[in-house]
Amino acid sequence: MKNSSPKPSSTKKKILITIGLGLGCLALDLAASWYDVTCNDSRLVAPMDTAYVFTVKDLPMICSLALTCLYIFWLLALIVRTSVRNQKNVRQTQTTRKISPKLGLMGFLGFLGFLGFFTYAQNKDIHPFMFFTFFGFFGFFYEGKLSNTLMDERFRENARKAQFTALKISFSIVVAAFVILGQVAIGGNLEYNLIAAMIVVFLALALLLFLGEYLLYRYDHK
Repeated sequence: MKNSSPKPSSTKKKILITIGLGLGCLALDLAASWYDVTCNDSRLVAPMDTAYVFTVKDLPMICSLALTCLYIFWLLALIVRTSVRNQKNVRQTQTTRKISPKLGLMGFLGFLGFLGFFTYAQNKDIHPFMFFTFFGFFGFFYEGKLSNTLMDERFRENARKAQFTALKISFSIVVAAFVILGQVAIGGNLEYNLIAAMIVVFLALALLLFLGEYLLYRYDHK
């Protein structure tokens, strides 16, 4: 019977293509933003006081944002498809899914969250802070180390213990942060408290994703 699983070289190629497309979209967005600031009076970068009226100079920014949205939807569809396929394989083989530890490099996308401080100062946009969640992708490194591991009773117990510990730590951080933020106003502005709370939630989610895989790896190799 032929093995239907993709070859390692093919999987690596797909990963490189996915990362390359993401970096390409980021480069196009930065280039379009630079063009809008220097050649289009920052019409689409800074908030406009008047109603929007389309001009030809808006096309670079509109096209780059459209391509970025298409990439995000494609990436989400790819993640869902891969997850369903991996779950089916896990049920059939009773082994952990096989992924490359190099996927942990996607965790560096979390640094894009720092762009939120720039966009907030420019146009009060706080959406880039969501990228802090990508720090959790560093956990793929440890999950990759456990690829094709037999999920016996000991392994399942370690997995439950790791997830519970990660959840307890992340939840404690969120609660402590909210208690502190509820007592003081950062810079005398409650809006800063809201932003800080949002950042804490995203970072706590990233910690939950990373810590669950890291602790499972430590428990399994203890």
